[in-house]
Amino acid sequence: MDSTAAPDEDIWHDDEAGPVVRPYAMTRGRTAPARGEFDLISLVVATRSVPSIAAGLQPEHITIMRLAQRPLSVAEVAGHLTLPLGIVRVLLGDLLDKGYILAREPQPATHMPPERIFKAVINGLRSL
Repeated sequence: MDSTAAPDEDIWHDDEAGPVVRPYAMTRGRTAPARGEFDLISLVVATRSVPSIAAGLQPEHITIMRLAQRPLSVAEVAGHLTLPLGIVRVLLGDLLDKGYILAREPQPATHMPPERIFKAVINGLRSL
C-alpha cells in the first residue's frame, strides 16, 4: 500500500473546492474607496430597496444593500460578509458614490460633552 497516495475523497478538483475569488478582484484592484472614510464604527444605511443585479452591482454590493436596510456599522458589514475591512470600504464607497447608501461618520471628540457632565452622570449612577 502506497502511503503517499491520498484517498479520493480528500482530493479537491475544480468546483469541488468552492469558488475562489481574490479580494482584489472584487474591487478591480482598488485599495481605497471612491468616496467616504468608513471608520469601523461609521454607520451605513441603504437609501432605497435592494436593486436587481441588472443595476450594474456585484453580488457583494447587493448583499451590503440587503444588510443595510437598517443602520449597521462598517465593522458589522465586514463581519457579515467575512471580507477584509479594506475591501468592504471600497465596496461601500461604490455604493455611496452611486447614492445607494448614506454613511454617518462618528462624531469627533471635540463635539463630545464636557468631562464634568460625564462625572455628574457617574456620580448620579453611583448614588442610586
